[in-house]
Amino acid sequence: MANMSPKKVPIPEQDPQVRSRNFSEVSLGYTEEMAVEEAQRCLNCKHKPCMSGCPVNVRIPEFITLIAAGEYEKAYETIYETNSLPAICGRVCPQETQCEQKCVRGIKGEPVAIGRLERFAADWYMENIRRAAVKTPRNGKKVAVIGSGPAGLTCAGDLAKMGYDVTVFEAFHKAGGVLVYGIPEFRLPKDLVKKEIEALKALGVEIRTNMVIGKTLTIDELFDEGYEAVFIGSGAGLPTFLGIPGENLNGVYSANEFLTRINLMKAYTFPQSDTPVKCGRNVAVVGGGNVAMDAARSAKRLGAENVYIVYRRSEEEMPARVEEIHHAKEEGIIFKFLTNPLRILGDDKGWVCGMECVNMDLGEPDASGRRRPVPIEGSEHVIDVDIAIIAIGTSPNPLIRSTTSGLDTNKWGCIVADENGRTSREGVFAGGDAVTGAATVILAMGAGKNAAKAMDEYIKSKG
Repeated sequence: MANMSPKKVPIPEQDPQVRSRNFSEVSLGYTEEMAVEEAQRCLNCKHKPCMSGCPVNVRIPEFITLIAAGEYEKAYETIYETNSLPAICGRVCPQETQCEQKCVRGIKGEPVAIGRLERFAADWYMENIRRAAVKTPRNGKKVAVIGSGPAGLTCAGDLAKMGYDVTVFEAFHKAGGVLVYGIPEFRLPKDLVKKEIEALKALGVEIRTNMVIGKTLTIDELFDEGYEAVFIGSGAGLPTFLGIPGENLNGVYSANEFLTRINLMKAYTFPQSDTPVKCGRNVAVVGGGNVAMDAARSAKRLGAENVYIVYRRSEEEMPARVEEIHHAKEEGIIFKFLTNPLRILGDDKGWVCGMECVNMDLGEPDASGRRRPVPIEGSEHVIDVDIAIIAIGTSPNPLIRSTTSGLDTNKWGCIVADENGRTSREGVFAGGDAVTGAATVILAMGAGKNAAKAMDEYIKSKG
């Protein structure tokens, strides 16, 4: 029976006052009863508009219909045919601007909770099914994937399913890329990422860690070793700073460093961990994206009393997911909209002791279409902070482009590639943040999927 409720079935969550002091997952997921009830809201539209909003072409109405019928295993298998990382996507994809935005139920109410249902199917499968992956017969062709983030893992998984011998080269000591070093535990548990990676290994994907391409090996050397095509999915891990006085003081972090120390080096377990993060009483996070939300909410969990989001535009212009802003507010994060840093102040020992800011007003639209922030004369003021975290964006590391001939890049240092990942160098493909700059997990996955198909066509064309 169809469920015509205009509202999504609410998802259970930790109490904000409790979760703001622990790193356990915030959202607890649907029960079977909740999942079936929500799945029954799907109208199974003939033209499937929701699928047009999915970068990896998940057959959304089909898997939701299976959940409604209690066929959870089949629902997962339907998702997995086109999405190698469903448990991850169900948690971190911005469904509200993709598949759910296209949902017909959203016209007169809330769209079907596609992301929550995807998460339910993946979690149910991991908990209840123990099945070894069936390896596709090998075709004798070797391909290399640089980077084990969402683009690289997706590309590797699809190529392995096609029969290729796939080797993933990861610079860090642990695979997962931004999934393990960038997204906090309370949004994406690391054990879950590990399980998704183990599933890829079961398909035959080899992952070699501590391999810095451009230093340990070059792309030329990969071809010399017999790899017939190379995919670059190395991400955008080079932080951008504000260029204001005081950014060299002790207590100033890039969001990348801050989150990496917490996630990959387990600083949140200090003193059991030997990689602590100094997190004082008052913390300012500059930026308005998901990374800024992650850094602010992590600082709160590390014991900060006051955590400020300093953002130069209004809340309406914030690029962060609505859900993340909502959770941050519930947890007591203080938002300072229309506020721009001028300089970071230091004490006589070289540590941060404040941030001088100016209030802003929104003027005429700029090239991005958003109204340009304009300083309000005489509104300068100081925020009392002892830690400053800069979360205003990242760009690709220049190492690969500086050690690879014939690889075109743009003025931002991103690799130039077409929609199928083809670069200016024959046999070299690229996708994800290394091409687009910092974007979403699912867009990176879509790029990895497109590139895998193009790599297969390229290798076959060589005979």
